[in-house]
Amino acid sequence: MDMVFRAIAIYLILVVVFKVAGRRTLLQMTSFDLILLLIISEATQQALLGNDFSVTGAALTIVTLVVVDILFGQLKRVLPAVEAAIDGTPVILVENGRLLNDKLKKADISRDDIMVSARVNHGIENLSEIKFAILEQNGHISIIPVSS
Repeated sequence: MDMVFRAIAIYLILVVVFKVAGRRTLLQMTSFDLILLLIISEATQQALLGNDFSVTGAALTIVTLVVVDILFGQLKRVLPAVEAAIDGTPVILVENGRLLNDKLKKADISRDDIMVSARVNHGIENLSEIKFAILEQNGHISIIPVSS
């Protein structure tokens, strides 16, 4: 039973850590981000399994994490406020070619992040060509170009 409680605790801790870190962490990963993710996964593995390296212990931990994730998914579907608290809501970063600096600062997104998404996805080179740039719940930036 100890492994179940550990798995639930680690899951909740990671949800909080990534919520505090913000959606910017979900944008393209740098080599530093990959290294950090590997270190977190190793620390998480040790915290989850402790001294029990049995197949049964690993299976119980995996099942617990999947069940907790399913329960959170169900809870988010039933209570939209929980989804907004955990996943956040889309945030408009650019409106009619104008940066919304207060929202950029709050989301920790730079003009360059927006322009990379605009160039890669739409071939847009100027901010004035963007009607809306929206930071989605999954951390990606959606670009809606100005109609031609």
